[in-house]
Amino acid sequence: MSAPQPPEWQSRPTGRKTFEYVVIPPADGRASTWQTPPAPAPVAARTAMAATVLVSIGIALAALLLFAVIAYLVLALGFGSVIIAAIAALIPLAIVVLVIRWIDRWEPEPRAALLFAALWGAGVAVAGALIFDLGVQIATAVAGTAPQNEVLQAVVQAPLVEEGLKGFGVLIILWVGRRYIDGPIDGLVYAATLAAGFAFTENVLYFGSAIVEGGVGSLIPVFIARGLFSPFAHVIFTSCTGLALGYGSRRTAGPALFGWYLIGLIPAVALHALWNGALYVVQDVIGYYLLVQVPIFAAWIVLIVLLRRAERRMTGERLAEYATVGWFTPAEVSLVSSPAGRRTGLAWARSQPARPGAPDKVTAMKAFVRDSTRLAHTRQRVLRGRAAIGATPDERALLDAVVADRRALLA
Repeated sequence: MSAPQPPEWQSRPTGRKTFEYVVIPPADGRASTWQTPPAPAPVAARTAMAATVLVSIGIALAALLLFAVIAYLVLALGFGSVIIAAIAALIPLAIVVLVIRWIDRWEPEPRAALLFAALWGAGVAVAGALIFDLGVQIATAVAGTAPQNEVLQAVVQAPLVEEGLKGFGVLIILWVGRRYIDGPIDGLVYAATLAAGFAFTENVLYFGSAIVEGGVGSLIPVFIARGLFSPFAHVIFTSCTGLALGYGSRRTAGPALFGWYLIGLIPAVALHALWNGALYVVQDVIGYYLLVQVPIFAAWIVLIVLLRRAERRMTGERLAEYATVGWFTPAEVSLVSSPAGRRTGLAWARSQPARPGAPDKVTAMKAFVRDSTRLAHTRQRVLRGRAAIGATPDERALLDAVVADRRALLA
């Protein structure tokens, strides 16, 4: 792995609200320039601190609501039933989490934000759906009308309420931590994480109810139907809202994002209603699963693969701009911007002998790939005019981090 000499970095005001960064590569001494907004230093620091505080408060409140939901389930179903149901619900949750990690591994999202998303789905969204359902029951009892039709509840109420609550959690993440979402893939990751939390708690409810009504043996068919046949149902529904919000994050900000939330909510509710309603119409459940549910899941996977390819292509294009002025070698751009290159880089790092006092090569390689990928996304935000939104690290800080990572690799 060769190490290019870091070029000289200078900046000067242009008379407008931007700076002109002058990068002089050491090879030929000719200056290359590009326009970029200045780093929003003090404002960005305050924004970052505010976002951190809000996320911390959100995690605490969401955790309290999850605790309240668990207490409600224990009172309604019994401690033993909830424990068995929770253990069973961990299996589909693990399957979904592994897929989310695969989607998110190119540019991993902050763990605190992902934790908030999971807690919102498992606690806030479930609590909201239960409270809404209780309110409907109380209203019908007070009015003296017949109980709500089961089909209407499954096809209309559940999709609208559940998808509205889940999608709103993604919208909150976008409002509070705008820098966390750079596009459709990020929106999908948060939506999927949130939906995974919701599905886990809902599975505990369904599995526990089956145990209470018919014993542990009654859990098996419910577990197969929900845990093995359709573990990605909620993830696919809510992904529609996450994709729309991620796409909208590139084009607008503030209250206008609510419009993108509504746009994504339409297909999310429609898919959820189709999924629930078909069970009341189709007699051949296995046939419906193979003809409808499997193709929907396959289309979802194909969409993710295409989006990941676009993300890799963007990473290569943005890093190539830095390579032209000496910050990267072409080999480093290839290493960072392709899965094969990353595997090769990690294999090289693992093959290096450990030396006393020298940095760990595998850790340094992972840091180099991570910081370089963040640099590409930061550059993309600059080009889209979003450099001053949130607390996005400025290019210089990331370039310095890349240089330090390279030194650690070659030490």
